Amino acid sequence: MMAGTATMERPADTKSAPVDQDVLIVGAGISGIGMAVHLQMNSPDRSFALVERRAQLGGTWDLFRYPGVRSDSDMHTLGFVFEPWKHEKSIADGPSILHYLNQIVDERHIRERIRFDSKVVGADWDSAAARWTVTMEDATGTASTTTARWLYLGSGYYDYDEPFDAQFAGREDFKGQIVHPQFWPKDLDYKGKKVVVIGSGATAVTIVPSMKEAAHVTMLQRTPTWYFIRPAKDGFANFLRKILPEELAYKITRYKNVKLQDISFRRARTRPDKVKNFLTTRLKKALGDRYDEQAFTPPYDPWDQRLCLVPDADFFEAMKADRASVVTDHIEKFDATGIQLKSGKHLDADIIITATGLKLAVAGKIPVRLDGAPVDWHDHFYYKACMFSNVPNFSAVFGYLNASWTLRADIVSEYVCRVLNHMRDTGTSVATPVLADPASLEEENVFDFSSGYIQRSLHIMPKSTATLPWRLSQNYVQDRVDMRTGAIADGVLSFTNAGAVAPRAAAPELEAAE
Repeated sequence: MMAGTATMERPADTKSAPVDQDVLIVGAGISGIGMAVHLQMNSPDRSFALVERRAQLGGTWDLFRYPGVRSDSDMHTLGFVFEPWKHEKSIADGPSILHYLNQIVDERHIRERIRFDSKVVGADWDSAAARWTVTMEDATGTASTTTARWLYLGSGYYDYDEPFDAQFAGREDFKGQIVHPQFWPKDLDYKGKKVVVIGSGATAVTIVPSMKEAAHVTMLQRTPTWYFIRPAKDGFANFLRKILPEELAYKITRYKNVKLQDISFRRARTRPDKVKNFLTTRLKKALGDRYDEQAFTPPYDPWDQRLCLVPDADFFEAMKADRASVVTDHIEKFDATGIQLKSGKHLDADIIITATGLKLAVAGKIPVRLDGAPVDWHDHFYYKACMFSNVPNFSAVFGYLNASWTLRADIVSEYVCRVLNHMRDTGTSVATPVLADPASLEEENVFDFSSGYIQRSLHIMPKSTATLPWRLSQNYVQDRVDMRTGAIADGVLSFTNAGAVAPRAAAPELEAAE
């Protein structure tokens, strides 16, 4: 069709049942709040609401309350594309991130659209009515339902109710206190006490230097981790903020950080020895004569697991000040006074913190049914990293493993808005990624990270292939281009109306020239 000419009006869907809102967003954390703002900006004709199981917004940043809780990504990429991060510190603590999210919600009048204390316990798609019926329970267990044309899950990737349990022997014999970071006690008294933190990931490395009033904190690791030291403040970003408008300074810094993340990850994949030498050199400089090769030389390459960020080398400063130490060993059992190690050594402890990882959950553990048939997510393939094969009007966010979560959340929100706008323009009410022959696809494990929490959960995760669109890609730079500019009617995503059966494959539609 020639530029400047009017497009033919499409008949509206007259069979779809009415809904309470066009889009229902599950979760009022980073993913859900981001989607709400993108809807306001990109699809203002669509009504939406958010449901949140907790009494407050923030998701992860409201749940985790352990000492020093902070981002493990810079806030110029963990922040949203539409809202500049204005604080001096680029590596932000939990309260600062919560303030950022609350400010966005209040300035954009989103809070009144959030239904708190509403846990989603079921989601049912009705093809005849072209809508989702979502069942919720409040804090008293009272059930209610709401309907929506599109269901958007911003419910995160881990189990809010149950962390990973390493099932250490002898736990019942320990006379002290055992704490998991996911359920940190409000008034835990660790002043003057001996603390052992089990684990060597981001949570452990955050907690250890933050428990400054403890007599001593020992980090007990089974396997060393690769650490990356960087300043908590981004000097480049703060300089730009002094000479440029806030939004422009943020945009430039975000671009810089995205490029550096991409280059670093690619370098780790192609020249791992170079990256190992770089990280080890930085570690030796930070620790000096406290450097222990056994404690800081992992048996895997950098980015086989996520790099662990250490802002301002605080973890290593705690070690040099004799407030903290690292022990590399295996646990035999807990006993009355601490932990017996397989080497024969014993770690005395008043408090043991089991920072042993999270338990992944798909779709927030919500039972999802299509016309009454339960959905087993492991039987479905990712489509465009946010939808799923043969599941209509449904999207979810699973952030990047090698970059900031919000980078994916932003481009997924933008993409879903593009799909919603296409449905409006074509008079359709159902969008389904059609996969007629799953056996024809060659599966590839994009979760090629050796991290325990990933490997333990592969059996429940949706499937992925080596090529787009059936892939949960880990390449943000490529994804951003594809999600923003790729054709919506790509021959895979089928657009139909209520009661219609999605075709086995749809030919790409010709769109009017801009």
